[in-house]
Amino acid sequence: MNRIKQIVDDIKSKNTKPIYFLMGEEAYYIDKISDYIENNILAEEEKGFNQMVLYGRDVTIEEIVANAKRFPMMSDKQVVIVKEAQDLSRNIEKLAAYAENPQPSTVLVICYKYKTIDKRKKLAKTVAEVGCLFESKKLYENQVSEWINSNLRDKGYQIEPKASHMLVEFLGTNLSKIDNELDKLALVLDKGSVISAINIEENIGISKDYNNFELRKAIGDKELVKANQIAQYFSQNPKSNPLIMTISLLNSFFTQLLLYHGLKDKGKINVGKMLRINPYFIAEYQRAARNYPMRKVAQVIASLREADLKSKGVGASNLAQGDILKELLFKIMH
Repeated sequence: MNRIKQIVDDIKSKNTKPIYFLMGEEAYYIDKISDYIENNILAEEEKGFNQMVLYGRDVTIEEIVANAKRFPMMSDKQVVIVKEAQDLSRNIEKLAAYAENPQPSTVLVICYKYKTIDKRKKLAKTVAEVGCLFESKKLYENQVSEWINSNLRDKGYQIEPKASHMLVEFLGTNLSKIDNELDKLALVLDKGSVISAINIEENIGISKDYNNFELRKAIGDKELVKANQIAQYFSQNPKSNPLIMTISLLNSFFTQLLLYHGLKDKGKINVGKMLRINPYFIAEYQRAARNYPMRKVAQVIASLREADLKSKGVGASNLAQGDILKELLFKIMH
């Protein structure tokens, strides 16, 4: 993200702000900026007296302000980092008074995760004027694959589309979890490597043949035997393959397929844009559309909703998760 690069470049150039208010649903970028400030503004010998980490659940706004107003000792700057500041959400606006007249020698970092403050109110407006107000927005699922590619390029690696998709299917949009797994791969693979589905299976534990990605593909291609083999594997490994996740991913797939049927322009560029999918997977949707006309897709979505209720114990309290999936596959593929 250009905004993050700008923040880091400013810090490198010693152009630090008195307040960094980092907020938003995606904790990954908040942690990255906070960690960079924690590790780079002060020299190691300055940190003992001049760097402090506080936690929102343990302090008040008044205590944060009192620490921020202190002068540094034998250093030009002091750094005060407040983690889990969302625990102070009821009183966070009180910080506006300090933001109006911040201590120039203090770098105050507020890590306000999973929430945002009201940008119309005084605190947000004041921080935006005198410091850095940063909102870390959660990526959509279709954006995560590109993020993985970019992250790996920075580390000196590439990744196959299927391998990238496996990570998203298994880990969702949690960038911190994905980054941790990519770091593990970087430890065992040579720089310049192209990460494959086999690498994912061997080092992360996601089966390259028995996963939601392969199940979706088998369903789309109407490969009944393969779909049932995967369903059987899922029923034997329910903790690694929760039914609720499988239903959610299949629902997304068939909802996109419904959208595909409604498109007038079914060219690759438009399909990729409207369905928000990697062009690599467009052929998969084209095949599935031939196998599942619009009316059948609507029926499948209804069956998925019914299975979702059963997976939560509504109308099928004694039915095993594996049996619900097998019943669902029969309704989808017949």
